[in-house]
Amino acid sequence: MTDRRNFLKTAGIGVAVAALPGVSSASASPARGKKSGQGIKLGVASYSLRKFSREEALEMTRRCGVNRIAFKSMHLPLDSDRETIMKAVAECKEKGITLYGAGVIYMKTKEDVDQAFEYARTAGLEIIIGVPQPDLLTYVEEKVKEYDIKMAIHNHGPGDDLYPSAETIIEKIKHLDKRMGLCLDIGHTKRINRDPEQDFRDYFDRIFDVHIKDVVPTESHPEGETCIMGRGIIDLVSFLKTVVALKYAGTLALEYEAESDDPLPGMMESLGYVKGVLATI
Repeated sequence: MTDRRNFLKTAGIGVAVAALPGVSSASASPARGKKSGQGIKLGVASYSLRKFSREEALEMTRRCGVNRIAFKSMHLPLDSDRETIMKAVAECKEKGITLYGAGVIYMKTKEDVDQAFEYARTAGLEIIIGVPQPDLLTYVEEKVKEYDIKMAIHNHGPGDDLYPSAETIIEKIKHLDKRMGLCLDIGHTKRINRDPEQDFRDYFDRIFDVHIKDVVPTESHPEGETCIMGRGIIDLVSFLKTVVALKYAGTLALEYEAESDDPLPGMMESLGYVKGVLATI
């Protein structure tokens, strides 16, 4: 395996560049160059910035040097009217950020499903990252066909009785429309003692979104809790090589669940690390 210190050195450059005034917007576009890893789309799941306003979340995303975001409801409430949604979309465009998805959205009733798809259509979203109740999956499929918006079901690892792993999701949707897929959370995958890279390979054709993070076991969370990427137990170098090799076309969205009062330094280091790895592939 390539020496991790070299990756950290490259990643540090990525963080430093992203932090420079006037550079973040330029570095936000998917990199184009000789390295195949530089075309991968990186983004942010706005739950990472849950204690900040929408305006602050967008600015912090820019400072991370990425230009894609999926909104959690605190940044754009699900019951927002059309005017409010369009205002949020305009704010994203002003910042040079693509609002590509929303989630995680929990759906316990048909009304929840209806609301999510209307919300997504109004905002022009590519994808809904959701957790629909299993008995609603055929109804969700109807909406996927009607709206032509993908549904990516999110796995939540230990303690999740509905969708703990990618495998449990696939078993429930494999017979449904191909636009019914999953958002693979690699942290929760590792926490349930599965290999994120193997799940990515096995279910690649139904993976529409990926929540990237790293985890480390602690005394209070022996199965692992979120840490800065590159400091935990996930083999991120190997995982990212597989992402590039399979020519993944979706978004790798950082969901940074630690340090909620001051997440930006950890987010910048995490995305800098990822960029540094991708720059070598």
